[in-house]
Amino acid sequence: MTGVPASATGGTGRPAPGGKLGSAAVNQASLWNIANILTMIRLVLVPGFVLLLLQDGGHDPVWRAWAWAAFAVAMITDVFDGHLARAYNLVTDFGKIADPIADKAIMAAGLICLSSLGDLPWWVTIVILARELGITLMRFWVIRHGVIPASRGGKMKTLAQGTAVGMYVLMLTGPLATLRFWVMAVAVVLTVVTGLDYVRQAIVLRRRGLAEERAARLASGGAGAAGGVSGAGGAEGAVAAAEAPESAAQPPVPGPTSASDASEVSTSDASTAGPAAGSGR
Repeated sequence: MTGVPASATGGTGRPAPGGKLGSAAVNQASLWNIANILTMIRLVLVPGFVLLLLQDGGHDPVWRAWAWAAFAVAMITDVFDGHLARAYNLVTDFGKIADPIADKAIMAAGLICLSSLGDLPWWVTIVILARELGITLMRFWVIRHGVIPASRGGKMKTLAQGTAVGMYVLMLTGPLATLRFWVMAVAVVLTVVTGLDYVRQAIVLRRRGLAEERAARLASGGAGAAGGVSGAGGAEGAVAAAEAPESAAQPPVPGPTSASDASEVSTSDASTAGPAAGSGR
């Protein structure tokens, strides 16, 4: 006896070849895994990005280029941390909470800073941030009925927003400045359209969830009523069973118990029937 279960040793008494690898895979899904580290790097980049963008009044091309580099790194880590978490089973509660916070924080910081510098109209920032906040709250509103999955349109929206904000961070001129305007216009349109689609999905999901809950309540109520009927039938059967022994316990009609008794009965019957028989002759 080695004290090692056979299932863990492959049934041969020796540790399975993949035992250490399996343990490492389990231990790897801890707080300090590569996906969470990338998320934390993105969170740290947010204040650094703001400082670089607003350095020297926010209009120095060199500092703006450094700010763009920080923003680009944040966007790249956003792509890789989610992929690594899903591919290598590194999903943690910290990652579920911190990842969307980091995404919204870097995007909100860029939009607010650009609007405060006068490079981007405030209504664009308000529309995008209102949509992001509204969708986040709506996800919590319907979370007990299900999860609204990320759509292809939502991913395109994120890509368009990141590209547009990155182009606005750089102090572009000429045709590139015109191009960034149209890229931002596309991002705003995708933001509104996908936001309305998420609202539709949330309403459908909530209605379906409420309908399923009503059906479950009706089913449980019907089962309870059926149980009550069967219980009543059982009570009636119990009453009948209780009454049955009383009728069975009643003494039977006494009959002749001996040959003499039988003869006495037959004699009395004959004496009674005699005159009738004689009158008949």
